[in-house]
Amino acid sequence: MRADRLVATLLFMQTRGRVTAAEVAAELEVSVATARRDLEALSTAGVPVYPQPGRHGGWSLVGGARTDLSGLSAAEARALFLLVGPTAVSGEAKAALRKLLGALPAPFRIEAEAAAGATRIDPAAWGEREKPQPEVVALLQEAVVRRRQIRFAYRSPSRGNSGDQKAQPGAKAGGRAAGGERERIADPWGVVEKGDLYYLVAGTAKGQRTFRVDRMSAVAATGETFERPEDFDLDASWGQTVGEVEGMRARTWATLLIAERFVWVLRDHFGRHCEVMETLPDGRARVRVGAPEPRDIARTLSGWGAAVEVLDPSEVRAELARIGAELVQIYR
Repeated sequence: MRADRLVATLLFMQTRGRVTAAEVAAELEVSVATARRDLEALSTAGVPVYPQPGRHGGWSLVGGARTDLSGLSAAEARALFLLVGPTAVSGEAKAALRKLLGALPAPFRIEAEAAAGATRIDPAAWGEREKPQPEVVALLQEAVVRRRQIRFAYRSPSRGNSGDQKAQPGAKAGGRAAGGERERIADPWGVVEKGDLYYLVAGTAKGQRTFRVDRMSAVAATGETFERPEDFDLDASWGQTVGEVEGMRARTWATLLIAERFVWVLRDHFGRHCEVMETLPDGRARVRVGAPEPRDIARTLSGWGAAVEVLDPSEVRAELARIGAELVQIYR
């Protein structure tokens, strides 16, 4: 959890005085990029953490090394707890916050405690129930930290499912598990939470692969350990995966006209695959939208009726015509 890391980073700095992002990464067993972002987050939030450039530079706490938090001002303590409080949901993270709170001077504790509970993060969308973190995620996180190789059964994805493009070719030679699942052996390098899904980025006999955690079962340690590649960066790796998947999700692009005041609805439907090209004098906007197939675009736009005019491609126009003809046949 990020709250654990932020608290651990601050306490590590207090014992060391000046640290580099690489030292924080090694201490907390995260990537250098993640350590740097955490340091920047602490600084941006108002915690007295600042970078020192140069060959012997690094990150330092204002006032030098400390073994407690008595050097924090009231504003700095509030900033820290506002930052880490909402993300501290695990028992360990909450315990870390309690210890951190106890290290503050008494006059600051009331406001710091209030700051920790000032924001509530509700990950469930309207109309949905909050989904608990799958139990296997904690096991995978432990395997990542302790460099433990794992064995698991993996249910191959259906063609076209997002997030599985790199997972499908990752099969390692082995027997079939129950129910047609194939057994895999992998070195877990990192766990990614995206929306309400979790992904495992891992090394396999055929190279780096990404697995959807909800397709994994019977996860267990093999008893073997591994060394993660020194040049592996989870953030960069996941960014590349996202780019590849999003590219596949927008294989078809359509140009359409819609009243400018409704563009926000298209953006809500198509997300990053919605581009406003221009606004016309009649108040309509020329927009490009992308999706995997022409029928995906047509299904989304068909409910708009004449409020949307698709200019191209012909495949999307034909699909809209087909949908319209079917509706007329049923409801005329």
